Amino acid sequence: MSTPLKILVPVKRIKPRVNSTRTAIETANVKHSMNPFDELSIEAAVRLREASTPGPKKSTSPSPTVSDILALSAGPAKCVDVLRTAMAMGADRAIHVEIGSAKAGGGEGGAEGEQGGELEPLGVAKLLAKVVEAEGRNMVILGKQSIDDDSNQTGQMLAGLLGWGQATQASEIVFEEDGQGGWKVRVTKEVDGGVETVRSPLPMVVTTDLRLNEPRYASLPNIMKAKKKKLEKKALADYGVDGGRRLRVVKVEEPPPRKGGGKVEDVDGMISKLKELGAI
Repeated sequence: MSTPLKILVPVKRIKPRVNSTRTAIETANVKHSMNPFDELSIEAAVRLREASTPGPKKSTSPSPTVSDILALSAGPAKCVDVLRTAMAMGADRAIHVEIGSAKAGGGEGGAEGEQGGELEPLGVAKLLAKVVEAEGRNMVILGKQSIDDDSNQTGQMLAGLLGWGQATQASEIVFEEDGQGGWKVRVTKEVDGGVETVRSPLPMVVTTDLRLNEPRYASLPNIMKAKKKKLEKKALADYGVDGGRRLRVVKVEEPPPRKGGGKVEDVDGMISKLKELGAI
């Protein structure tokens, strides 16, 4: 009998707005929410469980049993909000690694800054590696990046630290029997000019992209149930992880405002305008 999946899904509380000094992401008086790529990851994990559970959503193809979905976030006390959302979406339990309020931005992969700086992608990856070991995980599904710092590094670093196979920017995740009582994961992702498919045995790290799925809304009954699910409080020291910084943010800028469009009378006018702009 194959080993059931124990999935870790890191989630991050984001705040995508540049501060007035252009040195970091604004945190004061800004509405926070779950990173959209992390919502995809929670949805993917829940769908994997539904595919192996008797019912209308059970897959007709072989699928491994999912025994536990663990959500994790590292950051200030308010990170509990996104963890409750993750549990309302279907995660079984959660761990909050409290590291204080952020003064400057946040690191991707389920962790935002500690006092005086941010928890960087490498620090997040080291934390996740320790959690994988402590919690006996055999699969990690996380967003390919967070939309505030856009590092797109944590998943790759985590796979390197664990020595696991990895597949990034997943637009489809399919399980296949390996013929020896285990499972292989086939992941499809979009690349320039087409799609690329990779396959790896478990354990595995997968990062999610926008075309993977459409996350469900947390219903009111599930929001109420989530309040009763287990949420553990931890600290970086519990995992022996150093949250010290190795990088310094020099400058953060918002994209330039888009210029208004213009109208042309006919095709010749459009061609003239494009030539004027140097487009052709």
